[in-house]
Amino acid sequence: MKTAIITGGAGGIGSAVCRRLAKNGYDIAIHYHTRQREAERLADEILNNYQNKVKVYRADLTDFESVATLFDNFSKDFASLDVLVNNAGKAQQKLFTDITPQEWRSMTASNLDSVFYCSREALRRFMLPAHRGAIVNISSMWGQVGASCEVHYSASKAGVIGLTKALAKEVGLSGIRVNCVAPGVVMTDMMKDFDSDTLAALREETPLNALGTPEQIAEAVAFLCSDKAGFITGQVLGVNGGFVI
Repeated sequence: MKTAIITGGAGGIGSAVCRRLAKNGYDIAIHYHTRQREAERLADEILNNYQNKVKVYRADLTDFESVATLFDNFSKDFASLDVLVNNAGKAQQKLFTDITPQEWRSMTASNLDSVFYCSREALRRFMLPAHRGAIVNISSMWGQVGASCEVHYSASKAGVIGLTKALAKEVGLSGIRVNCVAPGVVMTDMMKDFDSDTLAALREETPLNALGTPEQIAEAVAFLCSDKAGFITGQVLGVNGGFVI
């Protein structure tokens, strides 16, 4: 049985990834920071539907010691780690000149530092010794092309793409693949502050004339985790309905 850690596993995309990998037979480690109730409900759902082993872990991924404790606890419950999905993150819409230094640091810590900390521990403790594993990082189409009024978000997600490509080159000889999914406009809690007119405009700007679902992102993640993607590493898979081509 393969094992996967999904950070931000209680959120929209994260929970869809947990369900999809559980359906594929993975034992699941669900990370959360503040959504304990949602994480525990998801764990119960997975256990009832698939009978997989599933555990829930709390950690502040912007703090290295908290990440180390997460992996300490994971190590007590699981003997190996096959897949790490770095999904946790945050977003904010704000004029560049209004972004405070604290907001900049918070954004980069949530979206980029967390990927570094979790990937480092996964590699050092499990994947490098085993000479196998897959890491899938969740970036954004704005990390590819940038978004007005989301400079700090775009910069942090671009950093995830750069980390993905560089790390893939470094660990490829150890049998480890590192890839990235760059979602477009996906209907999650991050979209809750957008009004219906804005959502309609985003839909019209998308060549497929639709907004994405968490399940569509989860399908892309599941593919990159699987043996079907065995010759794919260092790549950015855009799942955006053609918004960015």
